[in-house]
Amino acid sequence: MELVIAVEDPMAPDVEAVLARHLAAMNENTPPAHVHALPARRLQDPSVTLFGARRDGVLLGVGAIRHLDATHVEIKSMHTLSDARGQGVGRAILRHLLHVAGSSGYDRVSLETGTKAAFEPARMMYSSAGFRPCEPFGEYSVNPYSVCMTLALDSRDRPRAASPASRSGARSHREAS
Repeated sequence: MELVIAVEDPMAPDVEAVLARHLAAMNENTPPAHVHALPARRLQDPSVTLFGARRDGVLLGVGAIRHLDATHVEIKSMHTLSDARGQGVGRAILRHLLHVAGSSGYDRVSLETGTKAAFEPARMMYSSAGFRPCEPFGEYSVNPYSVCMTLALDSRDRPRAASPASRSGARSHREAS
């Protein structure tokens, strides 16, 4: 079955439900002052593009890109439903986000994730994709509950000049699985 990754409306009922599960999971595993997951309404910000991964129309996971500056984006709201874990959904979303960032002309992709055991699979996935620990960026701070990671995108994967319209990442991507 084919996995289709495309831009999603964070307020669509099924998308909002996945985002609510993500926020609940983050709150279960991190002290409230250190939860950086965004509720659905904050993912409507124009600086954010949210993608969903669907198989046969069923939403299995989400991930977003937030524009930080002309060269740097942040990955936000990566979440795969528990029933879809181990099927490559998270990796497919990550590949798509990296492709969109690179083809939109960004040089760097960064993220923040948790340090507890529940976040180990995510940290392993990010590390295997080339992300490395980095100093906190944006609103993040050094604390025992967060780790920031970053990846410099290979210049061969980026166009020479990206038009503002290309930064929306509005195309969809299909993967056989």
